Amino acid sequence: MANSAQARKRARQAAKQRGHNMSLRSELRTAIKRVRKAIGAGDKTAAQAVFKESQSVIDSIADKKIIHKNTAARNKSRLSAAIKAL
Repeated sequence: MANSAQARKRARQAAKQRGHNMSLRSELRTAIKRVRKAIGAGDKTAAQAVFKESQSVIDSIADKKIIHKNTAARNKSRLSAAIKAL
């Protein structure tokens, strides 16, 4: 447990930031799942539309350093390849 006032404040800030990061990571997972669901349905045009929306979500979360930029690029690449394979 934090003993100094500074350490207590840092613990509060860390908990708040962790909650914010978790919500962003959840938003990312949801965006990816929406694309995968559209791919699973087999509708290429719908999948492309959902993918276009999800790309901005993935990029913005990578810009905030919640995930690494290469992880974002890998996710987008794999989703794009799956859509092209339809």
